[in-house]
Amino acid sequence: MSKRLVYLVSLLAAACASSVPAPQSTAPLTPPGETAGAAVIRRPLPEAKTPVAPAAPIVAQPAAPAVAVPPGLLYVCVTQNGGAQKQVGIEFAPKVHDLCSRHPEMGPCQYERQACRNAGGRVFASSGAEITLATEAEYDRKVMRVRFRAN
Repeated sequence: MSKRLVYLVSLLAAACASSVPAPQSTAPLTPPGETAGAAVIRRPLPEAKTPVAPAAPIVAQPAAPAVAVPPGLLYVCVTQNGGAQKQVGIEFAPKVHDLCSRHPEMGPCQYERQACRNAGGRVFASSGAEITLATEAEYDRKVMRVRFRAN
């Protein structure tokens, strides 16, 4: 009986371990074949030349990186991967771009910013200011949005 129990536990542990997705280290990019007619296009931006600082103690909030936002973009997703900074521009279709520039609290805009954060990135607006979770909470208060959780 104990062999069956050990087998069952090991089988369950293996099933649970294989179903956990690995976290992404960069923001998801739009494949080149899917850019035509897409509402949102994520493209890598040219690498910004920033000096790599020596290893420092972990701080609560890292300093804001130097972000160069090209004209016409509303948001840039900045990720750190092994000390290298990668910037991904988030382009919207013209109608969505107009909506997000006037009302950044709307769903499509928040969805793209959250996708960046889920990939371990930080979101910066065209002004160079970081859009934090506190900013998102302020947007939700503005539209009095209620979010229901499953549990």
